[in-house]
Amino acid sequence: MKDGVPWLSFGVMGGDHQAQGQTQVLVNAIDFGMNVQEAGEAARVNHGNNGLSVESAMPDAVMTALAERGHPVQRAVGACGGYQGIMFDSRTGVLMGGSDVRKDGLAIGW
Repeated sequence: MKDGVPWLSFGVMGGDHQAQGQTQVLVNAIDFGMNVQEAGEAARVNHGNNGLSVESAMPDAVMTALAERGHPVQRAVGACGGYQGIMFDSRTGVLMGGSDVRKDGLAIGW
C-alpha cells in the first residue's frame, strides 16, 4: 500500500533467499525509485552458509568492498530466486507488470 491505496504486489521465490530477495526488491522500488521491472531485475545478493553469493551483474568494486569487510564472497548463478510483480499507478489506474529474467513466469493483473 502507498497512501492508503494498492501500490505493489510481488513475490520472490527461492527457499532461503525469499525473504532476502523480497527485501532487496522493496529497497530497489522504495529507496532507489526503480520501476516494477527494474526492481526485480537488478542484481541481488544471497547470504548463506558459505558467505555471500553475488550475481554476476554486481560490479567488481562491490565484491571487493564486501571482501575487504571480511565477508566470504563468491559469484553465483541461480542463487537468487525468481520474481514477478505488479505495480499500480493510482493516478492513471494503470497496472504495470514485471517478470524476472532469472526464471520462467509472467505477471498478470486486472
